[in-house]
Amino acid sequence: MGVSPLHHLRKGVLTIAAAFVLSAFLSAAASQAFVPELAAAKAGQGLHALAMHGAPKYPPDFTNLEYINPDAPKGGVLRMAKTGSFDTLNHHIIMGTAAEGLAMTSDQLMQRVWDEPFTLYGLVAGSAEIPEDRSWVVYRLRPEARFHDGTPMTAEDVKFSYETYLKHGHPVRRRVYGLVSHVTIIDDRTIRFDFGAGYDPETVMILSLMNVLPKHYWQKHDITKTTLTPPLGSGPYKITSVDAGRRIVYERVKDYWAKDLPVNRGHYNFDTIVYSYFRDDDIALQSFKAGEYDLRREYDVTKWSGAYDFRALEDGRVIKEEIAHGRPEWLRAMVFNTRRPVFADARVREALDQMFNHEWLNSTLYGSKMRRIESVFANSELAARDKPVGEEMAVLEQYKDKLSPRVFGEAYKSPSGHMRDRQRRALTLLREAGWTYKDQRLVNAEGRAMQFEILGGSKADEKIALEFARTLRRIGIEVNVRTVDSAQFAGRLDNFDYDMVTYRWINSLSPGNEQMNYWGSQAAKQKGSRNYAGVRDDVVDALADSIARTRERSQLVTRARALDRVLMHGYYMIPLFYAGTDMVARNAEVKRPETTPVYGVVLESWWRETPPKTAP
Repeated sequence: MGVSPLHHLRKGVLTIAAAFVLSAFLSAAASQAFVPELAAAKAGQGLHALAMHGAPKYPPDFTNLEYINPDAPKGGVLRMAKTGSFDTLNHHIIMGTAAEGLAMTSDQLMQRVWDEPFTLYGLVAGSAEIPEDRSWVVYRLRPEARFHDGTPMTAEDVKFSYETYLKHGHPVRRRVYGLVSHVTIIDDRTIRFDFGAGYDPETVMILSLMNVLPKHYWQKHDITKTTLTPPLGSGPYKITSVDAGRRIVYERVKDYWAKDLPVNRGHYNFDTIVYSYFRDDDIALQSFKAGEYDLRREYDVTKWSGAYDFRALEDGRVIKEEIAHGRPEWLRAMVFNTRRPVFADARVREALDQMFNHEWLNSTLYGSKMRRIESVFANSELAARDKPVGEEMAVLEQYKDKLSPRVFGEAYKSPSGHMRDRQRRALTLLREAGWTYKDQRLVNAEGRAMQFEILGGSKADEKIALEFARTLRRIGIEVNVRTVDSAQFAGRLDNFDYDMVTYRWINSLSPGNEQMNYWGSQAAKQKGSRNYAGVRDDVVDALADSIARTRERSQLVTRARALDRVLMHGYYMIPLFYAGTDMVARNAEVKRPETTPVYGVVLESWWRETPPKTAP
């Protein structure tokens, strides 16, 4: 999650934003080791920040984040583009298609930063108090916290927000909030949440990302319905103009209550942010070339390589750059639905991976500018590498009797060599799995030919699938490639109604509960989950479970690498490609800080400098 930068940056990144990530939660958390930064909380003092692992980077008296420009000027307009349409300004429920950027209008209890894997700093809540086992949390709200109408934010608003999301929010939120066993209002600005069975160390982190809703406003309006009337907010921007489905305009709140907080310094610099909607991305690109908007995030390397040939780029009015980052890339893949008998045998899946001509595709489609994905956590320290050693080996040794010996060897690498050799290897694997090449068809013992469908939702996916289908015909496999519209695609995805599907998973540098939703056995049976491959494996369950309950960063890295190794050697997917950079084209007047955090582009920290007009 794609997830637009300004939208997801006000959310909880890859854990809550854009359908990221929470689901299928774990059994009761085990007792946790002592964490030094909790000493203050144990003594009854609130913490200025919560880190998922270890201690926060910034001390209580920090003045600003390192990746921003504290002297960035305020002013100007940022024009952005979005494809599709929208029909609601209520992003707190799942009904309707919400307009882009709405997260900028509503503040959270705590705010995530982008130069740490998963750390939250106080926003509406000036401090949080938690015990060593994270079984409860007490939030103390800042007295200056206000909604846009000047009404103070109170513990009643927080409780109302919790109850509203629990009842009407996205299922992702509801699952987490359902782990709360009791809510206690201590005073007007202090509230306590106790967690019940099934909570884990990440639960308090996700709860802390809760938007604070104005109770006095929503008691007079129906939050369960879509609306095109701008709701009362509290964030750095408010809506000033709406053209339903076509355009939305946000204005910076000049007296925003939190504008001087250290976590916000250098942020929210544009006076006006405009999102214009286009029918499709090709039209949006042409509009960018015509100067109709200021900044474009490109996700198609083919367009990036060949479609940016216009005068404004040549004369310097537009800057095109690739900005390196250290976050895990989207795990884009053609996914095997192992619920289907044809893909139940890992040897069949490995054979088809052998037949994927990734070198030719990379050269032909992307000019060899992409890298093939070889990890669930590609482009990060969480990716398995070489052979397992040390603690990672010790973790895997616990499951030695259930794992293939190859898991204890080298990490997964893309098949290489001449396609004729790979084809022979594929046919050998298929014979071992009971399939025979006969009369130009691949058949099983009953004489039934291997045939299946690859489902996709875009023309870009279709190009790859068609070439793969052409290659598979060489060994007698008949493949139908079907591309459907977004509504059909979503419905079939939710119901696991496909043989193979081209899709993606989104990971962060702090994986947690979402891994059970991606790979867990329970999720494999739950329609609407993200276990698209239908993985049902006791070892995968155990490793995914352990990730969510780690407290030390080193433990998290070790377990993530072990999970990565097991999944990749299970051949549940045919991995596609990634760039490893954020591809951004921008109006030269739009500036960015010198430092880019590990998560990459943070548009909230950018600004506009309009050159002085020359005298006539």
